[in-house]
Amino acid sequence: MSELADWEQLVKKQLKTENIYEILQKENLENIDVKPYYHNNSEYKILPKIEESTHLVAEFQDGLEDQAFAFFLNENVENLEEKTFFINNADLAEHILTEEFNRYFSLIDVFSDDKNAAIDEHLAKELLSKSFDRNICIDVSFHQNSGASIIQQLSFALAKAKDLVENFGLDILDKLLFKFAVGSQYFFEISKIRAFKYLFNQLSKEFGKDLIPYIFVETSLRNKAKNDQENNLIRSTLELASAMIGGADAVFCNNYKVEESTELSKEISFKQQIVLAYESIINVFEDATSGSYFVEDITHQFAEKSWKLFLEIEEKGGYLEMLKYGEIQKMIFEQAVKEQSWVEEGKIKIIGVNLYPKLEIKKPISELYNSSEIKPIRLAEIFE
Repeated sequence: MSELADWEQLVKKQLKTENIYEILQKENLENIDVKPYYHNNSEYKILPKIEESTHLVAEFQDGLEDQAFAFFLNENVENLEEKTFFINNADLAEHILTEEFNRYFSLIDVFSDDKNAAIDEHLAKELLSKSFDRNICIDVSFHQNSGASIIQQLSFALAKAKDLVENFGLDILDKLLFKFAVGSQYFFEISKIRAFKYLFNQLSKEFGKDLIPYIFVETSLRNKAKNDQENNLIRSTLELASAMIGGADAVFCNNYKVEESTELSKEISFKQQIVLAYESIINVFEDATSGSYFVEDITHQFAEKSWKLFLEIEEKGGYLEMLKYGEIQKMIFEQAVKEQSWVEEGKIKIIGVNLYPKLEIKKPISELYNSSEIKPIRLAEIFE
């Protein structure tokens, strides 16, 4: 008998049923086939990242200059040397004076993600004129926080990159930074980042290049709650771990306090990254899960399903065209409402919200979601 057959016989005996897969396989929102047992693996390779060690990005505040080497900026900061800056403000990006002893990355997306469906060409050209390491951000963290599936996030990132190539030429592929948000599906989120490396490399090969994407990852806001905010610390710590293990080039931890953040909560949120990196060294590995049967399998499933959806988007005219007619909004709306209903039904468990809850449902789904608008919504808002 084969290794798989031996395992199946043993489990049938222990569970006292022939239908073991009905019991062991669980439904998931991504429609990914998660097997209860993996016994072999297809070909795999190490998926590289651009940075040797993942940047641990802090929101700038006085006193962190000696502790952080990478900063998330909304306003100009002077007299810092040998730092890496991730610029999140279009006005700042236009007027900042770059210094040769620092590095600069843009977190500014030039797409309007509404029915205006346009690229801000003036802003894009201004950003491309700067001596940044990466000039334009393709932000799909916005889509994740609005309820988009992993497959949708990956395909939207590709489709937006394709639209930029059509507007600005092939060289723009070398100047892109991709911003993702990671949620609490630990192994799925690791696989999401890994899958995008396959996907972007494949897209670049379609244009005669062989590129690795620069990936910036932040913790999700969608699964955070206003009450029992200490639970947000646990959720975001696992999210940071999945980002680093998945091979992100930079990570940023959003404040664990959804409202009324303080200087202390900012510092704690940053130091979550420090503890993970310095205690476990997971930020230095190039591809820690390479060769894991489970992770490799779901990585390839995400890549295949996302590439298929990307091609469907291209057949319909591309990301901007579908956005213009409300189709992208509708796709995200349907996924977001389904996810929210799973939270309401208890299929998705959020500690302190619908597991050991202290709250009751206060807002109907119909009040929170709109099929014609992409809008970031936290899953806990229905109870707050």
